[in-house]
Amino acid sequence: MLVIFDCDGVLVDSEILASRVDSERLKEVGYDISVDEMSHRFAGLTWDRIARIIEADLGHQLPDGFHQKTDQELDRRLAKELDIIPGVHEMLDRLDYQRCICSNSSPERLKISLTRTKLWDRFRPYIFSAVAVADKRPKPAPDVFLHAAKEFDVDPKTCVVIEDSTHGIHGAKAAGMRVVGFTGGSHSWPGHADALTAAGAETVINRMSDLPAIVAALAEWSGLED
Repeated sequence: MLVIFDCDGVLVDSEILASRVDSERLKEVGYDISVDEMSHRFAGLTWDRIARIIEADLGHQLPDGFHQKTDQELDRRLAKELDIIPGVHEMLDRLDYQRCICSNSSPERLKISLTRTKLWDRFRPYIFSAVAVADKRPKPAPDVFLHAAKEFDVDPKTCVVIEDSTHGIHGAKAAGMRVVGFTGGSHSWPGHADALTAAGAETVINRMSDLPAIVAALAEWSGLED
């Protein structure tokens, strides 16, 4: 059995930090959006997709270099301010299954976030960026999940994915995998768990301490431990 973790909002509490940076930068160019709305509306989307939506709202393109400067500011703050999701290290100590990370973040950002939170050595070399594998299609495409299953030589149906976004869940389900939703990040909102369930999560948790028992139960119920 393979346990696949999303990174942002599941292992590291980066979604709220990214939303703060995006909100601040967008307000500077006349797009007034709160941190909460940024989190809820665009959770799990790549910047290219977010930019297209915002540019449609604005009726014009964002300034040249906007994304690059925003990325630089976010990377700076991730390296200095990022917190781990509470209980992740303790959960990993108890999780007795193969594991990896499948994320829409770039390899460079994953290295920053996972190094800051002391998770890099707990997962490497099994840290997969959707924009760096296969056809480089981000979630909700299933590519990065299928890449992970191939790397571990396991059937996708024997994989359990931990996701905090509907886009990630859609990608995991498209890959034929089972999904546990997670709402323990600072960016979570009322109705988050319902949205994840509607997207296809079999159960939703908000504490990492609950995950080992949930994964063990899923394995037992489906015969994945055989």
